Formats: sequence, structure tokens, C-alpha cells
Amino acid sequence: MPAGHRCGVLMGVELRQLRYVVAVAEHRHFRRAAQALGLTQPSLSRQVGAVERELGTALFERTPRGVVPTAAGEVYVVHARKVLEQVEAGATEARQAARGQTGSLRLGFVSEALIELLPSLLARFRSVHPAVSLDCREMSTVQAATALLAGEVDLAFCRGAPTGDGAERLTSVPVAGDHLIAVCHRGHPFAGLPALSPEQLRGQPLIAAPAADEPAAVRVLAPLLATAGGVTQARDVHTVIGLAACGMGVGLVPSSARRAVRQETVAVEIGPRLRLPDLTMAFRRTDGSPPLGAFLSVTREHCPGTGKRLARLMPGGHQASR
Repeated sequence: MPAGHRCGVLMGVELRQLRYVVAVAEHRHFRRAAQALGLTQPSLSRQVGAVERELGTALFERTPRGVVPTAAGEVYVVHARKVLEQVEAGATEARQAARGQTGSLRLGFVSEALIELLPSLLARFRSVHPAVSLDCREMSTVQAATALLAGEVDLAFCRGAPTGDGAERLTSVPVAGDHLIAVCHRGHPFAGLPALSPEQLRGQPLIAAPAADEPAAVRVLAPLLATAGGVTQARDVHTVIGLAACGMGVGLVPSSARRAVRQETVAVEIGPRLRLPDLTMAFRRTDGSPPLGAFLSVTREHCPGTGKRLARLMPGGHQASR
């Protein structure tokens, strides 16, 4: 049989007819197969006969007691089952993709998000959507915002909302609040104090994030840094704490970093409190991907005080993603 003719034969058989052929093969009887399919026996016989005419060969040997697949029928049924299984698998995967249960999601995050928020949030998301691949990348706030606008990440956890060119294309939602605290070596004179005042930090060597990486946070720190006895720059909160443990100065970190203090260090409050820009989740306004929608839905449930605001800001297609 020419290849073109075989292609025409395959195209001429409908999925429902494949199901009919498989049902007849399984029941070995037209009447019982028709009952299982919810058809009349004459209708089923006509449909199977149409497939046989399309193929140009008999698939079943009709006997008074029922039917028996021919050699051609045995082969055809094997392939028919495979086709039906693939179609069903495709439908299942398509539905899962539409619900955000499969696919991938790229996250950029500042280091302090990994201390308290992300471990529980990502664990919850993975428990609900285990088939979604997560690509997590530690970045500064400026790097995360740039990557988000460039389409290199789908979601960014920043210190403060992204600003500058293109920020109007983003939706930003606060997910956690923080204030500034100090971290010093256990042997430092400040280690035994219940709290520090900004005046006590005057002239002290300080450790803080570079302004180019965390501009919103450093604006809060600016008065302290301006009177410091030198500033050591560290790109992430763990490095700040590590340098404080080395006796390099007093580290300035978010209050959430208490969980990350080392054995050699002590966290000390700064009073009056200096509130830092909120830890903020940002995503592109026009991004309607199901995996992102699924993540936003989990975040709505996971972050107290964020759910209602996030629900108002989420694209309509995301609100039903679960």
C-alpha cells in the first residue's frame, strides 16, 4: 500500500471509532460492547464496518457466539490502544498545564527572603504543585528587578518595590515587613545592651549592603552610614553577619535576620525603630502564565495581610489558579 494511501486511511478513522474497535476486541461480542458504550448493536456494527472498509481488511471474524480478532485486528487493536492512551495523556497534561500544575517558574530573590519567607512558602507551593519546576536565583533587588523586566525571571522578591524605567509594567505587593537591627561579635561592647541608639553607632565601623544593589534599604541607612567610622560593603545578609562574626564591625540587617545569627554574634535592637522597605513580591502585569497564577494563589493563602491586596492586583486569569 503506498505511503500516501496509508496516511489517508489513518486520517479517515475517528477516535470514537478506535474506541469502538477496542471495545469489541475486549468484549468479544458486539451486543455486550454496544451496551458498554451506550450504543445500539446495529450502530456499533456499522461503525466497525466503516473502519474495516477504510483499512481494506477485516478486523474481526464474526461467529454465532461472538467475534474473534483477526491477525490484522490483533495488530490494529494494539495500536488503537496506544493512540487512545496518548490522547488521554495529552488531555490530562493539557488540563494540568492550564491549572498551573505543570510547567516552570523562575524566581529571583534577595538573600533575606530565604531566611524566613521562602522556605515555608516554597515548601507549601511544592506540596500543592510538585510537577512545576522551580528555578531559584539569589540576586540583589536591582538585579532581580532588571531580570524581571528583561523576562529572565517570572517573579522577584525584592527589598522595596522596583523603581525606574519599566517599573510601571510590574505589579508589586508587600509580603513581609522588617525594621533595622544591628549584629555584632559577642565580644563587642554593644553585645550586652538591650538596644542601641543611632548616636551610639556614630563613629563605629559598619557593615551594610551596597547602595547600588539595595537603594531603597540604603536610603534608610544613609544617616547612620554618613557618620560611621568606615563602611564595609557586603552583598547579602549572610555575608554581613559573617563579617560581624569576624569582628569587622557592626552589621546592619533586617530584623528577620535574627534567625540567621551565628554563634559568635548577637542581634541588638536599634531604637527608635527604623522601618525598612517591605519585602516585596513583583511580577509582570501582563504575565498570564498558569504556573505564576498558581504561585500567586498559594502566596495569597500563605502570607497574612497580603491575600486581599494581591487578589485585587492579580490579573483576572490568575484569580482562579489553584
